[in-house]
Amino acid sequence: MKIGILGGGLTGCTLAYLLRKKGYSIEVIESEKECGGLMRSLQEEGFTFDIGGSHIIFSKDKNILSFMLSLLGRNYTQRRRNTKILYKGHLVKYPFENGLANLPKEDNFECLYYFIKNLIRKEKNDIKPPTNIKEWCYYKFGKGIAEKYLIPYNKKIWKYPLEEIGLEWVGRVPDPPIEDVIKSALGIPTEGYTHQLFFYYPKRGGIQALIKALESKIRKGIITNFRVKKVKREGRRWIVTDGKEEKEYDKIISTIPVQYLINALEGVPKEVKEATNNLKYNSLITVMIGLDISKLNKLSWLYIPERDTMTHRVSFPSNYSPYVAPKGKSSVLAEITFRRGDEISKMKDTEIIERTIDDLHRLKIIDKGRVCYTNIARLEYAYVINDLDYSRRIRKIKRFLKEVGISSVGRFAEFRYLNMDDCIRQAITCTGVGL
Repeated sequence: MKIGILGGGLTGCTLAYLLRKKGYSIEVIESEKECGGLMRSLQEEGFTFDIGGSHIIFSKDKNILSFMLSLLGRNYTQRRRNTKILYKGHLVKYPFENGLANLPKEDNFECLYYFIKNLIRKEKNDIKPPTNIKEWCYYKFGKGIAEKYLIPYNKKIWKYPLEEIGLEWVGRVPDPPIEDVIKSALGIPTEGYTHQLFFYYPKRGGIQALIKALESKIRKGIITNFRVKKVKREGRRWIVTDGKEEKEYDKIISTIPVQYLINALEGVPKEVKEATNNLKYNSLITVMIGLDISKLNKLSWLYIPERDTMTHRVSFPSNYSPYVAPKGKSSVLAEITFRRGDEISKMKDTEIIERTIDDLHRLKIIDKGRVCYTNIARLEYAYVINDLDYSRRIRKIKRFLKEVGISSVGRFAEFRYLNMDDCIRQAITCTGVGL
């Protein structure tokens, strides 16, 4: 059996690796000149940047974590997370509820007071369960934490009304232990999100080193620069074409954005097309900055909820590995979400770079006089938005794809917020092949 895998990101390459282990003939079709998707890395002038935003390697699943590290061989390093949130000029420990003592005293008090008050209300059944992400912020953390950090930050990253975003995504966020929140307000050290407290990162090559390691095991089965234009069924065979060349397969598995797949397929019902084209998502701009300074700071990454700053997160790749920046220099990666047609999407690259550098200089994160390298990347598909009609639309699309016999696997193929380890897990589930 010959299987065609549409898309050469992490999910597609993992599928190919697993299916080849099982003895299948496979072919990965990638539209870009190289595989990687959101996990591509740019190497230039001695700097290495992950153009799809800051990626780190971690997982609660020890088998999946071991698999990722085994692919890298000795090409990885381990780091302890040192992540902060910039709030009123204060560096607050991440997650926010574990760093309340870093806040001004009045803000610290309000966060603790409303957190406890909220707990009492829930015990008395005096508060309704949340129906959207805005209500959830208040329900889980109380007015203080919600209004000082969670709501401003989520408004900034999603660029979509929070009262119109459903709860599918928030199941990923663990409940903060009550004692930890109280300890953090008193200045007693606590840790949240402990599953990523220690993380790994490739020494060389950026996060794409993981993709290249997978490619080395499946190289003969990869076709690049092949953008899928049409997918159709002829008898028992699937025909995939880019408008110039046709490929034939016994089965296809799609890891490309579901919008691309549905719009390429023949015979899709109108209601399925409408459901697909109404799915919501955010795009991403990454601004890459090199600095002529040997050690900028000791941070892993920094969240910025401030409304007047375009970037919502800044990471420091040269703190992940000493080999992703030239000797004596540091690197910064700023992430900016946008939606097609909004103000940011219409800005020129040079404007965005200049604005980002000015913002980071104003916030005293960098000295713009030390900037020695800049670049920018734009990616259309970055974050899935779970609006209130999301579940209904997804069910309709999945039902149709199941009927026609196409497996759709991966972040934007399934249209679900999946981390790297989740993508690998989905590939394992799809193939039934263990690591």
